[in-house]
Amino acid sequence: MRFKFLLRPSWLALTLVVFAFAATCYTLLAPWQFSRDSERETQNAALQESFTAEPRSVEAVLPGGAAPTEDTQWDRVTFTGTYVADAEVIARLRTVLGEPAFEVLTPMRTTDGQVVLVDRGVVRPDDRTRVPAYAAPPAAPVTVVARVRIDETDPKARDAFADESTDGRLHSYTVDSRVVARATGLPIRPGYFQLDENQPGGLEPLPLPKLEAGPFFSYALQWIAFGTMAVLGWLYFTVRELKPGGALAGDPRAGSDRRKTVAQMLAEDDDEETFGTPAPPRQATPQ
Repeated sequence: MRFKFLLRPSWLALTLVVFAFAATCYTLLAPWQFSRDSERETQNAALQESFTAEPRSVEAVLPGGAAPTEDTQWDRVTFTGTYVADAEVIARLRTVLGEPAFEVLTPMRTTDGQVVLVDRGVVRPDDRTRVPAYAAPPAAPVTVVARVRIDETDPKARDAFADESTDGRLHSYTVDSRVVARATGLPIRPGYFQLDENQPGGLEPLPLPKLEAGPFFSYALQWIAFGTMAVLGWLYFTVRELKPGGALAGDPRAGSDRRKTVAQMLAEDDDEETFGTPAPPRQATPQ
């Protein structure tokens, strides 16, 4: 029976691995890369639009205290208020343009009664890798232009802290309005606002992301190709073994009558390379 080899444990295991891999490529890996490509396109579109759009009020962009989304991130907004300097928090362990940095997060109480978290920008570590001295925010009310940002999330859910290593300043591991709200007791609205250049209270400005498509779409196509090649390879070897004289089909005692498997042919090639071409058999001499 030609189909009997399909029930062999080794062939069943191979079939399971091949189709599990292909299913993973089609249902998990490729869709994941497509979703990342879609996210990048959304971010690029929002960022591109923000380059030319006039800043609007926070309520116009995020009405009713709504949290930022991918559709509103990077929108330019403007608001007036007073910095709450004694509630400042430093975001630690940051990397900006490939160099270590701290980000200075200062709440601001706006004229309409809200409290928003403002990312004033970057300061570089001193020679002791600590936060250096930097300019305090203005004490008087100011009007600023900033970009809407989505809160970061710490997978370890760590709160802000202050100890000797931070010189008594509050430090956090993420730029997250919820963390700053818990540490300061202020009713900070969701999300935070990254200052544009040359704004009152601004430090070294954070760079904007580059408008690049990224490799995600090509990665998705590669995963689809890998899954397809795995299935096609399985089909090829299945058809090959169904033919008369297949390596897995037929009588195993057939010996030299069986077609050689790929592994056997490769092994023979290796033997020839190692020991040289075997000499022809010697002819017996007549007595």
